[in-house]
Amino acid sequence: MRSKRDRAIATSGKREAFSTAGCCPIVELRHYTLRPGKRETLIALFDHEFIETQEEVGIQLIAQFRDIDRPDVFTWLRGFANMQSRAAALAAFYDGPVWHAHRDAANDTMIDSDNVLLLRPTRPALGFVFDAGDRPGLDATTIPPGLFVATIYPLVASVAKDFADAFERAIAPELATSGAAPIAVFETEPAENTFPRLPVREGDHMFVWFARFADVGAYDQQVAALQGSRTWRDAVRPTLDRSLASPVETWRLTPTARSRLFG
Repeated sequence: MRSKRDRAIATSGKREAFSTAGCCPIVELRHYTLRPGKRETLIALFDHEFIETQEEVGIQLIAQFRDIDRPDVFTWLRGFANMQSRAAALAAFYDGPVWHAHRDAANDTMIDSDNVLLLRPTRPALGFVFDAGDRPGLDATTIPPGLFVATIYPLVASVAKDFADAFERAIAPELATSGAAPIAVFETEPAENTFPRLPVREGDHMFVWFARFADVGAYDQQVAALQGSRTWRDAVRPTLDRSLASPVETWRLTPTARSRLFG
């Protein structure tokens, strides 16, 4: 088996497949509920064993996060060039030697790993954007600064098709004015799950946007500014509420030491 250094070098050729303005055309947002006290165990295993080894087979590891409100939740994102290559890449990884060597240890940390959204950027330019060299190395231990907030709108089916346009026209400007300009915006990828061994949430119409903040204090200021906006309170929020099938979900996330998204 190749060393981690060799695997990291080998990854560079795979990244060329992701040359769009934003990464990636297909994204999995994975939200795991873990056994109490097991999150640091999983993060250490994940950051050392499951990053380069997934990228070797053509998967983009976008980010790994701690949920600051739920100490037993681990959230991460990975991307794919398309649904066909997703199937092949996942088969290569989950049938490969590294997953087989560490799957029992990983699975032992988890209660539920099925809370997974299969997404696509609402426009190519609204996917995540980063440089190939952004990720800290294998010896990284420092927790990067910054807070990422994922906001999830579960939509009623009748509005899902046109919601991205409504978001850009009416919602995003108010968010930006309050200090939360979205850095990436996604909607449900409607294609059939091409790797059914790993379930995803099907039948839902989800709209997800991410924002970056310096810290929790900056996020709190943004929330207060948005709530103080008369346009948001009297026009935008009531229209948004009528589009929702269930309450908005808000995940406050901090990057792990090797997350590609940080600061």
